[in-house]
Amino acid sequence: MTRFDYTGGAGIYAGKSKAGISGPRYRRFETAAEALRFAVEDMPQSQQRGSLLEIDEARYSHNQIRALYDAPDYPLSRRLG
Repeated sequence: MTRFDYTGGAGIYAGKSKAGISGPRYRRFETAAEALRFAVEDMPQSQQRGSLLEIDEARYSHNQIRALYDAPDYPLSRRLG
């Protein structure tokens, strides 16, 4: 597996909330690391399941987002245990 670049810009597409709560569907971040932290730590659980991380033309599912956040190479401190 190739090494993931956490430093490049990234966007998050939030999944649809089952509760009908609407919020921003897309948010852009300066780095992929910041986008991952937002997706895991700040995004409501109801929106995490269908969320996508987009970097250039590559898209990552919510399972891949979590794996990248949990990876030993993740450069930011984590708020979640």
